[in-house]
Amino acid sequence: MSSAAASAILEGMPDASDLRVLRSDGVTWVSAGKSVLFRFADDDTGMRNVAVAALRQIGFPGQEVAAALGLTENYVATLHQRALREGTAGLVRPRGRPRTLEPSQWDTAREWRAAGVRDAEIARRLGVQQSTVLRRLGPAAVQGTLGEAAAEPGPAAGREGKAAPDPGPGPGSRAGTQAPPEPGPGQRERPTGAGGGSGDAVAAAERPAPEGSRVFSRYAGAMLLHAYPGQAAGILAGAAGGDMREAALLWAVSACFALGAGTVEQVKHLAAAETGPLAGLAVLPSLRSLRPRLAALADATDPLAVQAAFARAMLAANPEASGVYYVDDHFVPYAGARPVGKGWNNKRGRAEAGRADTHVTAHDGRAVCFVTGAPSGLSVTLPRALAELARAVPPGARIMLGFDRGGAYPAVFRHCREQEVHWVSYRRAPLAVPARLPVLTVITVNGTTRTIAWTDETVQLKDYGDARQITLFEHGQPILQVLTSDFDACPAGLLGWLKSRWREENFLKYASANYGIDAICDYAADIEVNTKIAGNPARKKANTAVRDAEKNLAAAERALAVLLADLSIAPAVKNTRLIPAAERALAAARRQLGAVKKARDAIPAKLPANEIDPQAQVALLRTARRGLQMVLRLLAHNAEHWLSGQLNAYLRDDDEYRAITRETIIRGTAGTIAITPEAITVTLQQPGETRVARALALLIDEINATAPVMPGDTRPITYQLAANLTI
Repeated sequence: MSSAAASAILEGMPDASDLRVLRSDGVTWVSAGKSVLFRFADDDTGMRNVAVAALRQIGFPGQEVAAALGLTENYVATLHQRALREGTAGLVRPRGRPRTLEPSQWDTAREWRAAGVRDAEIARRLGVQQSTVLRRLGPAAVQGTLGEAAAEPGPAAGREGKAAPDPGPGPGSRAGTQAPPEPGPGQRERPTGAGGGSGDAVAAAERPAPEGSRVFSRYAGAMLLHAYPGQAAGILAGAAGGDMREAALLWAVSACFALGAGTVEQVKHLAAAETGPLAGLAVLPSLRSLRPRLAALADATDPLAVQAAFARAMLAANPEASGVYYVDDHFVPYAGARPVGKGWNNKRGRAEAGRADTHVTAHDGRAVCFVTGAPSGLSVTLPRALAELARAVPPGARIMLGFDRGGAYPAVFRHCREQEVHWVSYRRAPLAVPARLPVLTVITVNGTTRTIAWTDETVQLKDYGDARQITLFEHGQPILQVLTSDFDACPAGLLGWLKSRWREENFLKYASANYGIDAICDYAADIEVNTKIAGNPARKKANTAVRDAEKNLAAAERALAVLLADLSIAPAVKNTRLIPAAERALAAARRQLGAVKKARDAIPAKLPANEIDPQAQVALLRTARRGLQMVLRLLAHNAEHWLSGQLNAYLRDDDEYRAITRETIIRGTAGTIAITPEAITVTLQQPGETRVARALALLIDEINATAPVMPGDTRPITYQLAANLTI
């Protein structure tokens, strides 16, 4: 900082270059120009730190202060930031030996460590430095065993040396200790052991919390997700084979996705002792045991049955009255070394290795169903997605599918007609010339009246048949054309449905960013022979030969035309020698073109990849594991979608209500969970913003009218707000 800047802070302050330090008889003098600023003993570190912070705050550069006092620039910056953040208390550290703890308290700390509590939290509970915990307990293992993760926390020691009650484990499910029922139809028997959710270790990990306990959780806001009516226990129970303990574990993983963990590996960054209570578990299992348990659950589950149960539950919770659903492909690039098939990445405009998901969302933006597989077009994946949707909707319910231009193909339209399903889409360019004159209509949108020009006519689509075409005009020119199979729907309604198709794009965008639908769910893949139909290189080579022969024929024809038009050559020479030679060259070019065309036609345009290259292979990622994780991710997305809609009825903030619900309430609200034999009470901290707190209070009153329950537990959950929540 220049001297002008320093004088602006303190009038008359000399240039920073005049800062001097003099040490004499054990006393340090700090002066600037003719003014003495500080005087302190050489061994008074606290006063020296205060002087450093004061010099920085009145405008002296950190480099000059560090050089004058013999300190490093980094340490000067640390003192400056500490003073701004903590004041004088941050500059003067207490002296003396650290507090002494009893051996029993260190035994309790070891139990906390085994239960997954971080060293920083252990140090806070004991009132010591984190380095002290590391020195006494040793380095923590990267992943604890299942038995270690199951250890139950004990009492904590307060900062005054008195034993303070530990926040304790989360609320347990009374049904969680029951023996799992026999596997139902279509379900395989569950494996036992650490990966299967059975055995003494698993039972210890999921020991229910003692009745009457009170658990603090920084993630208590996620308890509101239990209020989602689509959170049917049947989805998780079916995926867990009827084992309520495993159903609670699946809900815990879904809650972790809602809290921002994009992958299963990122779950380790959440406090296990404060995440487990969200699903009725004493503590969330460590990653070392969580991964194999999820893998065992997925491998023992029929992915199609789980996805069908998810779709039915979503539509049963909130039926889609309009009958409009949107379908779109979503390409996910793959950067691994496996020979994964290639697809077209629209974001980069090139073909890349990856996989493709076809998502079906309701008119309001909720995820309903999905299919996943190798990259392919919507004409290939639509039949599977439509079949899954048709099984989920009530019998006889109306279905209309909305596509963007990428799905506007006759093959897609024909399949919809065969399944007696209506469709609506934009016409692919170029736009057709309307056969009728436009009609003027006055409409009102958001209180604004405007006049639009449009035509409504029946057109003939190649390879499909009759379709309805609506053309929208602006400034006398057609700018938009809508194609549909519904000849009875209102034109304005059709335009509104297509406009709402952007909810599908928003779903793909925000679900990718916040719920990890693009994350790889399993690294293992089955290597199989690649039988996918691909372009034949021999056919491409033959096409190149045909194009070259056509160019030679065109050149010969041009040469003959030039020869005939050239007046400088004598007619006798032309007729006797040049024209016959040109005609012979022309005939040879025609024979050559016919020969290469005949040879090309004998070569198939496409062949299976293994016939083109006997070594061709393809990697197929495990569908069952991805299917189960996708259901858990979409379950979290839909729960947040519903909760934000309910909150916005009181908040009235159409721009930020989704972000407020996700970041402020679900991921940013702490609280306590009180457990009694009859009920579970969740006390949430007040949000910092008054309008959000008011809207949350009204929403809690609405939810408490029909109290929700946890999966596998019958005790009602009651929510309340505390003005000043103390821990």
